[in-house]
Amino acid sequence: MTLRLSSLFLLLNTYLFAIPVLVTTVPLKFEEKVDKTKLILKQVESVSRLCQPISLEEIESNEFITTHHINKNVIVCQKDVKLVENNEVIFNFGGLKIVKKGKIIYENSEFIRFRNLDGTIEQIYKDGRSK
Repeated sequence: MTLRLSSLFLLLNTYLFAIPVLVTTVPLKFEEKVDKTKLILKQVESVSRLCQPISLEEIESNEFITTHHINKNVIVCQKDVKLVENNEVIFNFGGLKIVKKGKIIYENSEFIRFRNLDGTIEQIYKDGRSK
């Protein structure tokens, strides 16, 4: 009787103190978009103190990319992912709108200087001409 109760108690405690974590089902590459179809929810007994697990609600509500390569069957932590930044620069010249991928470096009354995603620097004047 005591053995049955202790085993039942042990079984219940494992489920009570289990931590829900997201585990990868496929390897994720560097700066790959994290999709919930590539993750599975598992219950584990303990997690490394350096890892703060990311929740399924965060994955569904935000768009994340990986900060490094993540192997298959690994717990996804907060440090493993980062939010996707909006890298679009919109130039509005009255009736003409130009959308470019990059980041604004400098802007004044004459021109806008921005860095493209490949690292090159481009400058567009406010009257529409480039350089």
